[in-house]
Amino acid sequence: MGSMSNRAVLEVIALDEEDAVAAQTGGADRLELVTDMAADGLTPSTASFAAIRAAVDIPLRVMLRLTDGFAAGDVDALVGRAQELRAAGADEFVLGFLTPDGEPDLVAVERLIAVLDGCRWTFHRAIDRAADRDGLRKRLADLPGLDTYLTAGSPTGVDDGLATLTAEAARTREPGYEPQILVGGGLRLDHLPTLRAAGLTAFHIGGAARPHGWAAPVSPDAVHTWRQALDA
Repeated sequence: MGSMSNRAVLEVIALDEEDAVAAQTGGADRLELVTDMAADGLTPSTASFAAIRAAVDIPLRVMLRLTDGFAAGDVDALVGRAQELRAAGADEFVLGFLTPDGEPDLVAVERLIAVLDGCRWTFHRAIDRAADRDGLRKRLADLPGLDTYLTAGSPTGVDDGLATLTAEAARTREPGYEPQILVGGGLRLDHLPTLRAAGLTAFHIGGAARPHGWAAPVSPDAVHTWRQALDA
């Protein structure tokens, strides 16, 4: 075993306190907090955040997204929710918005990160729908707090994105490639050897932590299986 700092990061999606406790018990390093997975994950209520924050002691990244799809929608409402969550103690976030032509929506992103005020945040899988992945990274490169990209390498998932993920993992010294790549989106255990060999060190699971589907809670045993695979 190497030191803790060298171990792979395992982030698990949590919808409520029961999920959060199960994920932490199974060995998750961090949680992504969302609601409404039918819409691919929207901003949880501030009350839900507070309950989860009280239930576990691992880092929580809170989704800032009020509508299905990758358009920002009502940016004033997003800013209001971000302010409420910050006031309740949220200090890590997940966001990402595109314009209709697949460019990063810098207006929406910059308005939100002004409210986040230096908090660390993930740009999520909107990158997988971008017209130009490399261009998006370059345009976001100087934004404060951006430390992670959640990506499958492809809009259709990791199966189709492996080559892209492997290529991007080799570019970490280039401008725009400094943030950690957090691999997620149809990720399976059998992808891990290829991804680890490419030097990838952070992994995100949702459905894989729920063998009985989204209507059932996170399984600590399923999370533990991933933890063991990553630590092997």
